[in-house]
Amino acid sequence: MTRPMRPFERSLPMQLMLAREAVMQRFRPHLNARGLTDQQWRIIRALNEAETVEIADLGRACCLHAASLSRILPKLEEDGLIARRNSKNDQRRIIVSLTAKGRRLFDEVAPESEAIYSTLAREIGPVRLDQIYSLLDEVIGILARPKKAVRSAAARVVLPVRRKKMVSRNG
Repeated sequence: MTRPMRPFERSLPMQLMLAREAVMQRFRPHLNARGLTDQQWRIIRALNEAETVEIADLGRACCLHAASLSRILPKLEEDGLIARRNSKNDQRRIIVSLTAKGRRLFDEVAPESEAIYSTLAREIGPVRLDQIYSLLDEVIGILARPKKAVRSAAARVVLPVRRKKMVSRNG
């Protein structure tokens, strides 16, 4: 006899998506007021912490697929918020950085974002919020461990996306 599947609302991916959406509902109004999407802000935030970043590293850091980046980056570049150039060491690699205008936008948006974080900390409780961060870090670490390769020719091995701190590169 097979065990029944857990209820949809107790699905871990669904719970994580619902939690993310509840948090993002707090941030979206002030991002939208500046014409930014969630993904654009993620890119700006990531680039603010590094002088330059290769596109592949940026995608991993922001959890964005290459196809999504290929749609988002031209708009940010057109708006004068980022700059893209070929790497000096390898012309196939694209290096991305924030422009002065992008840094000014970050400086405008960041204080309100931090105010939202403060409100979340008050509502959730600072201790509970620290526990959430710790548990999520632990879960990510456990699930991101490399899996043993399956020897079957028909099996596909999926490598986990590793979240790592971006390293500034002056390519």
